[in-house]
Amino acid sequence: MNPRVNPALPQTIRVVGTGLMGTSVALAAAARGVHVNIDDASPGTLRLACDLGAGVPTHRGKGHPQLIVVAAPPDVTAHVVAAELEAYPEAFVTDVASVKGIIEAKLEALGADVSRYIGGHPMAGREKSGPLAGRADLFFGRPWVLTPSAATRPAAVTLLTALAQELGAFTVVMDPDEHDRAVALVSHAPQLVASLMASRLADADPQAVALAGQGVRDVTRIAASDPNLWQEILASNAASIHAVLKPLRDDLDEVLSALSGAPTEQQGARARLARAIDDGRLGQSTIPGKHGAARKPYAVLTVAIEDEPNQLARLFADIASHNISVEEFTLDHSHGREIGLAEISVKVRHGDELTQLLTEAGWKILE
Repeated sequence: MNPRVNPALPQTIRVVGTGLMGTSVALAAAARGVHVNIDDASPGTLRLACDLGAGVPTHRGKGHPQLIVVAAPPDVTAHVVAAELEAYPEAFVTDVASVKGIIEAKLEALGADVSRYIGGHPMAGREKSGPLAGRADLFFGRPWVLTPSAATRPAAVTLLTALAQELGAFTVVMDPDEHDRAVALVSHAPQLVASLMASRLADADPQAVALAGQGVRDVTRIAASDPNLWQEILASNAASIHAVLKPLRDDLDEVLSALSGAPTEQQGARARLARAIDDGRLGQSTIPGKHGAARKPYAVLTVAIEDEPNQLARLFADIASHNISVEEFTLDHSHGREIGLAEISVKVRHGDELTQLLTEAGWKILE
């Protein structure tokens, strides 16, 4: 066992469910010296998580955990939490489900001891699932939402806060219903929009899809998510998601109207289309940027990179040699050519300087 890093951490935790989230929690906690007991309804999945070093297999009722992390599907989370509360009357129990209000309501209906329960939601994930997708660094730099109720004991909040922060996350305390409205806006509705847009590609002309650039890749990236998991999440937060999508549908109807007929002749059509783009620009600007601060305008350079070894390393070395910090970076691929298109965002005052320096170093800067 690793040396204890943080004496505020629980000595032993129990993780129920060894998919992506549960395995990641277990791997991260074990790496920090916490003794981890793991359990899963699937014996095969449990054995795989054990082989990966996630913890020691321990069935319900065994061991003496101080904190139990339930990483089960949303539709069964409340029942698993209630069973764990009953089996371990001295332990605190949390979960990692992405919907909180319905779980708390079910626990109260089940008569569970909610004073020892604290809802949790690490805002982290991957498009992959299962134990093999688990990563000990999954939570680094990510929000971990805590949703204590009026009945939750302060000690539960303290213990989960210590674990989340030790795993690299930063904690945010929210009301359960407030949380559900927030994730409907920033996670659940975007998943549906991405999936619906990506579904347009399924029967598209392959030549058209071959032209896909970074824009469509960005919009559809999360469409590769697990449909079984997401149908449970969406159903569990239906009202909040509906409240986001209905005005979106209204806006889309207005755009469709503007696009019908001949927009060049239709009165107000161009203004509506411009407003749609401008409203999106304004909304996108509210998303926190570097270090969580408000986004600032950057100078963006597009640099052509040949598909050869060490080209990316050489580009960054040339930038670093002049003490210019890269604020954001994306890499796209040019259709039909073995070349990459690197978009480099730097502070505005460095834009012209970096363009000149990279040009002199032999890089091709695209206008």
